[in-house]
Amino acid sequence: MTTGRRRTLIGAYATFALFTVLAGQFWRNLLGWWGFAAVALAVVVGAVILVVAEKPTWRWRRVPKSTIAFVGLAVLSIAWSFYPAASVLGVVITLVTTFTGVALALCLTWTRFERALAAAIKWVLGLSIAFELWVAIFVQEPLPPNFTDYPDDAPAAFFWSRDLLFHGGPIEGIVASRNLLGMIALLGLIVFGARLAAGSIRRAQGIGWLVVSGAVMLLTRSATVILVGVVVLVAWGFVVWARRVGPDRRRGVYWAAAGVLAASVALLVLFWGALLDLFGKSEDLTGRLDIWSSVIGLAAERPWFGWGWIGYWQPWVEPFQGLAVRNGVEYLQAHNAWLDVWLQLGIVGLIAFASIVIGALWRSWFLAVDRPRDEAGGPLPHSAASLVPLLVLVALIGQSIAESRILVEGGWLLFIAIAWSTKRRQWVPEPLPAEPPPVPASRMPPSETAR
Repeated sequence: MTTGRRRTLIGAYATFALFTVLAGQFWRNLLGWWGFAAVALAVVVGAVILVVAEKPTWRWRRVPKSTIAFVGLAVLSIAWSFYPAASVLGVVITLVTTFTGVALALCLTWTRFERALAAAIKWVLGLSIAFELWVAIFVQEPLPPNFTDYPDDAPAAFFWSRDLLFHGGPIEGIVASRNLLGMIALLGLIVFGARLAAGSIRRAQGIGWLVVSGAVMLLTRSATVILVGVVVLVAWGFVVWARRVGPDRRRGVYWAAAGVLAASVALLVLFWGALLDLFGKSEDLTGRLDIWSSVIGLAAERPWFGWGWIGYWQPWVEPFQGLAVRNGVEYLQAHNAWLDVWLQLGIVGLIAFASIVIGALWRSWFLAVDRPRDEAGGPLPHSAASLVPLLVLVALIGQSIAESRILVEGGWLLFIAIAWSTKRRQWVPEPLPAEPPPVPASRMPPSETAR
């Protein structure tokens, strides 16, 4: 097999794997649970084949030990789990998602990973717009998932699409969740913006996908994603500032960041009611306060090691059955990743999870703000691609306050991939350049053309 064909197949697999973890609900709604299981199995088998074929090299010092500690604790929690059979299922799902993320991080450079992520996001956003248009034009009523038989008065959250595109939204796309679709659109703004800045995508195409991402994000009308987007924008501003002042004058940047954080908390407390009115939220944050209260009460019963890892809650398992019900909809997460970790793995699990977050955030920050070096140690220009790990991680952490998505599917895979990729590059002197577009032969110097 030629090198070009091999790279194409690896890129296609990476795109398919990332699309699947970002849009798992699409496969479940389209093919049912058994069909989704078959797709997930194909992704895992593909990851195994990728590792066997590529034989990536790795050293223990390049492994983020906090990820091993967290996953190891999840496995060990089966021993004290209140629901051991459910924990086995949850642990297996976490293990295969982790393995897939690690396989992609080990076998692809960050630039290739970023390109595959961009392609997966294009598929999700493009199919979501086409899907919502099809429902609005041809179905003209809420559309349930396949293989279901919901009554007409079923809760709106049960439907795949609520046919709201021509009413200004909120739309939920193929992923059947406006918060999830909005988050994918935000990731699109980050990735497409970086690729456009790097010149690794045609200008018209880059601007077009930025417009699509922004439009989808607005149509989801997700207050959570809008607030997370503001946080990402602020983080980007501090990165630009830190790059300009250089490593010797960054103390002011850090003090300013601390001041912005303190001021944000103070303003949040002072204008909480006005903020809720602005985003059309109820005082209980759409039921989140009740869910958090229930989770905290349950976690306090087993504070140190938790009830056992399960990932997504399984509603037929005690104590999750009926734990978070609102308007006839049973939610399968704590709507806060930190509370979810405390509930499932206790304070010990929280420490391990926080270690992954802090380590990945630390490495991503310096990867973004420090100049890369060549083999001789000389400084190279900053790379737009090096911004992506930090900004995506900031988005995931921001989302973790209101959603538990960082613990499952696409959130967990991206989290693990960033943790492993940034750790590996902590020990590798090569920069993370964005791949430049090909130079036409007519613009090449004569000596190069002659060759």
